[in-house]
Amino acid sequence: MKSIKHYDGLYRDLNFKPTSNYIFWEMIETRSRGFGWVIDPHLHPNLYQFFFVGHGTVEFIGNKDVQKLTAPCILIIPPNTLHGLTYSADVQGNILTVSDIVMEDICKTSPFVLVMFEKTHQLLFNETNDPLFIKIKSMLTDIDEELFTNNAEKKPFLNACFLKLFISIVRLFNSNTICAMDDTNTTLKHFKNFQSLIKKSDSYKSISSLAKELCITGTHLNRICKHVSGRSALVLLQEYKIEQAKNYLAHTSMSVSEIAYHLHFEFPNYFAKVFRKITGLTPTEFRSEKKGTNPTT
Repeated sequence: MKSIKHYDGLYRDLNFKPTSNYIFWEMIETRSRGFGWVIDPHLHPNLYQFFFVGHGTVEFIGNKDVQKLTAPCILIIPPNTLHGLTYSADVQGNILTVSDIVMEDICKTSPFVLVMFEKTHQLLFNETNDPLFIKIKSMLTDIDEELFTNNAEKKPFLNACFLKLFISIVRLFNSNTICAMDDTNTTLKHFKNFQSLIKKSDSYKSISSLAKELCITGTHLNRICKHVSGRSALVLLQEYKIEQAKNYLAHTSMSVSEIAYHLHFEFPNYFAKVFRKITGLTPTEFRSEKKGTNPTT
């Protein structure tokens, strides 16, 4: 059985290890010509790739089927996604390759962008002079010009350019129901299932183990939680436990330590720290306030 090729760097590059700040920008035709316009199926464990095709055609081979895309079009492939490509000899366009760590940094204020980019997307335009495609090309020009300079504050400027580009693409997905793959229902389903899991759990479970039960990664679960609620999966889990703690503090005689262990906090002082962070009070202060007593007595 033929094995699937994994490349930490670019296609057919077996030696290069991309750094955590890895960004690579190239013309499609530059490398593809050397491979006879055929890129065999492979995957990149930690790289996102964005294909901006302005002229020609590309045949995309995914996990399930083969799709022939005609320019102008955009193809987005996330990490660990099998893909093969066959280009027409007249193809023109660019490929943007970005490490997952860089993507996390760029999209830290807009986690929904990464949620959308968890799956392969194809975005098609009507014609080369489509105003929306021209708008995207203008953003790409800004990125191309900045990448090869030593301008002051280059990184934040580039991050702003990338985020503008990515959000614009997501907006196009949302306005193009034929070509976009709507991930909203799946996102909400995962979020609701996560809420159910933390309510039903009667033992300690890490975020990674909860994510595994949902058949997604911990990183993906965090993106979903931040998109839907604005808070991380860990914060949501802690908030639920603190709500339970409030009930025990107000309605039982259990000590703070007993409550901490009952709710699967490893250390009572950590429980007290989380409780204060969320409520603004220590557990003892909260209990005293509820019972109308002085916490020092």
